[in-house]
Amino acid sequence: MKRFFSIFALMALMAITVAQAQNRKPDWARWHYLSEEEMYTPVRNENFVETDPPTGEPRFVGEFEPMQGVMIRYPLGIPTSLVVDLSNNCHVYCVVSSSYQSSAQNNFQNAGVNMGNVTFVNAPSDSYWIRDYGPWYIFEDRSPAIVDNKYNRNRPNDDNMSQVFANFWSIPMYGMNLTHTGGNMMEDGRGHGVSDELVLNENSNNETNVRNKMRDYLGIDPYHITIDPQGDYIAHVDCWGKYLAPDKILIAQLPQSNPQYALYEQVANYFATTNCCWGYPYRVYRVPEPGGYTLAPYTNSLILNKSVYVPMGDIASYNQGAIDVYQEAMPGYNIVPVYNTDWSISWENTDALHCRTRGVMDFNMLFVDHREVLHGEQEWQNQYPVVSKFIAYSGEPLKSDSLLVYYSINGGAYQVTHMTATGNPDEYVGYITGFEGGSSIDYYVFGADESGHRYTQPVFAELDPHHFTVGEQPLTDIGLYYEASHALELTVNTPEADVILYNGNHSSHTPITITEVFELTSVAHPDIQYLDLSYPELPYTLQEGEEFVIHLSLDSNFAKGQEQTAVGVVSDNNDVVFDVFIDGELLGVTDLSAETKLYPNPTEGIFTVEGANVAKVEVYNLVGQKVYVEQNRKVTIDACEWNKGIYLVNITDLNGAVETKKLVVK
Repeated sequence: MKRFFSIFALMALMAITVAQAQNRKPDWARWHYLSEEEMYTPVRNENFVETDPPTGEPRFVGEFEPMQGVMIRYPLGIPTSLVVDLSNNCHVYCVVSSSYQSSAQNNFQNAGVNMGNVTFVNAPSDSYWIRDYGPWYIFEDRSPAIVDNKYNRNRPNDDNMSQVFANFWSIPMYGMNLTHTGGNMMEDGRGHGVSDELVLNENSNNETNVRNKMRDYLGIDPYHITIDPQGDYIAHVDCWGKYLAPDKILIAQLPQSNPQYALYEQVANYFATTNCCWGYPYRVYRVPEPGGYTLAPYTNSLILNKSVYVPMGDIASYNQGAIDVYQEAMPGYNIVPVYNTDWSISWENTDALHCRTRGVMDFNMLFVDHREVLHGEQEWQNQYPVVSKFIAYSGEPLKSDSLLVYYSINGGAYQVTHMTATGNPDEYVGYITGFEGGSSIDYYVFGADESGHRYTQPVFAELDPHHFTVGEQPLTDIGLYYEASHALELTVNTPEADVILYNGNHSSHTPITITEVFELTSVAHPDIQYLDLSYPELPYTLQEGEEFVIHLSLDSNFAKGQEQTAVGVVSDNNDVVFDVFIDGELLGVTDLSAETKLYPNPTEGIFTVEGANVAKVEVYNLVGQKVYVEQNRKVTIDACEWNKGIYLVNITDLNGAVETKKLVVK
């Protein structure tokens, strides 16, 4: 009985102690496991120093981008067997105090770790949650740098880790005056980031300040700040979600009976209806978890180059389901299940593999940045430009013959087109051609540099490429399909006239079998108001010299300069599209091309366009972007600040006719 009362008294004392701790530090329950001393001691950030933000453009690299290595801490928070796997994937940077290094080295060697891929970084540390306190690697323009922030734990050695690695790499470090942790941050490498609302709670709910800091120091804008669906003590985003690619997000899925089910669905729906950096809604993948206290920490995984290390849980069927979801979302990757049977460092639903490791970006990576991704149904064009930047952080030249667009039409074999410089810094363009209206196009971009680095966008290449469909070819574009096997003539005597089609090759005695007739129209004919096709029942064989009549109504402003178009007359072998010519003499409009001038050409900066009938001048670069427009008969243009290269100058006359001239800016 006495023992019973002793135990009872001890339990009561523990309850009082915990209650007192909670009263003193209401936020402690959100933290990774704290010692009693830490629970009672105010947080000290004596190792944090605020600095100005980077002066260059910052880019916060995504976890799925190329990594030169991975950071861990010894004593370990992960199984030694995993260190073996990591050392065979990339370099392992192990933070260890000098007093533990001998132990770490013996442990690793005995386990079979590839010691040639291990570097010990001598520094004291307080915990193994290196994801939370480790350095945030960025590129500032083309150079690596580190961003540090306030670590809200009373662990000064951990809080100093960013400075340790800034010294280790001899790279700049910027102090961002925000309380933040790595477990509550995921980024796509293209300027989009995600954290849950803990980032606001820990920074006085000053949302404007948080967003400004994330933009200025990390280049994150937009910054998605979501609810915390898990409602647990840690409130870190890696406990419930994960970027798998710039357009892919993995989010845990709980049973409907779970009290948090609706909140998880709310977050999933947010991303399913929010555009990724490539202009379409995120592709949301759901990984089922049983909920409750059953172990299933599947989103707390580590992506390391072409491998994904996934912490396993208690139930085999859920484990296999998680592996299947990762494999579906990341085709071509090696999905590695990681079990942890060491009770002293076992996985938790809120603390697993991702929390205890941190990737080190490849300082010499090749970055393929194709932002204007073609997706959905694209309006018809005869060719689609694919524009991409290629950033060789190694400083080595790009391989100009290895900047490529691979594309497949309607599931056929992949074709390849070389990309050429657009004149904008680091920017190249290649063209997808050879398709028809309604075609389905898959494509990806590939690049290589002289340092041996190669990369694709998407990283999955042909296993999961970018995809779009081609809109139906409008009648106004049929002129792009000239095959000119025969010549036809179009005569316009008055604004309302009959159009006479006949076999123009009078030496040929081969009849033409017309199987289909489309409208007579063209991009250059915006003034056609009405078209009435009159023809016998098709198919019809048109003998030599026989007329085929189309009734056409034209606006009276129909002008010369628009005299060539096409009519969709399909022959019996289904491959003949005839040219149509308008008799320009009957239109009575001054020839624009004879009177317009563009000089000097080439130009080193200043050039002039002039002509008696000039109404408007527009200048486009080779990717179709308008860089200049002015309405005047004489236009002097300053191109000194333009990129060197070829431009297209569209000159419109008073009657609406358009002439295009090429301009070279040296």
